[in-house]
Amino acid sequence: MNQSEARTTPARTSPARKAPARSSLARIGLPTLGGKQFWTDFRWWFGLRLQQNQLTRHWRVLSPTNRCIKSGDIRSCLTAYHNSRAQIPENESQRVVVLVHGLMRTSSSLRSLGRFLSLHGWPMVVDFRYASSRATIARHAAALSAVIKHLPGQPRLSFVGHSLGNIVVRNMIGDWQRGLMTRRYLERLDRVVMLAPPNQGSSMARALGYTGVFQLITGRTGLQLGGRWNEVADRLAVPPCPVAIISGDTKLGRWNPMVQTPSDLIVSVAETELPGVTQRLIVPAVHSLIMENRRVQEATARFLNGGSLLSNCCEQATNSN
Repeated sequence: MNQSEARTTPARTSPARKAPARSSLARIGLPTLGGKQFWTDFRWWFGLRLQQNQLTRHWRVLSPTNRCIKSGDIRSCLTAYHNSRAQIPENESQRVVVLVHGLMRTSSSLRSLGRFLSLHGWPMVVDFRYASSRATIARHAAALSAVIKHLPGQPRLSFVGHSLGNIVVRNMIGDWQRGLMTRRYLERLDRVVMLAPPNQGSSMARALGYTGVFQLITGRTGLQLGGRWNEVADRLAVPPCPVAIISGDTKLGRWNPMVQTPSDLIVSVAETELPGVTQRLIVPAVHSLIMENRRVQEATARFLNGGSLLSNCCEQATNSN
């Protein structure tokens, strides 16, 4: 069985879906950190994950409590995955929101936002775990697409991305538009919220891209956000559904000479722009913490639930000036 057959989905479920974690799977296997920087999810079943290490290429199966049930080749891990999946009852949802973290971050960075969404109408919140600095943007997009393909049922799909996560989502949607067998997923798209997205590439990545240290730390993905932006720009789609962009503008941004102001210290407001997107919000938050901002969480939940990104006319008038 090849890698494409092993594609998966990762996720974190809402509090109402914690039953699988209390099953017998919660008590077997060795404890792990759940995959930090080097592991990418390829399947998910209510917290059960099949992951591949992006350096060694070997596979493992994690329980909903991040315990390693099986490690080794793809065939043995798939067998263990399916055996473990049989112990977790299926509970389909009509809609799902997928969280996609940024470069050099992990799904833990979006945990607070995920919990907030779970408490505000979302029965299933999926946290996509991927080795952001250890593969190309196209490879990240393929893994995310695999996650979607193996979700239970045919739910409506919403996405919340932070920074690089938005570029991964846009690449995946572009892949769907170019593929005959994947266009059906476009019909299930509901809404997308982009938090501090480098939609025009990253001037900071371009400035640092010449250094070997930058490439060592961020991998090819970091270079693709900078000097190699042309490798991915033509593959990125504007999501064919309602899209909201939340950008950061903080005084700290003035201290970074590599990014034009206004900015969130890492990505400028101008770099977050995307043609055709009318719902925008600018908040006084730094790039790495924008998802922790309560105003951002409230706006995200409101938009995903079919409302406006802005809470009222006064806020809209304030943010348009």
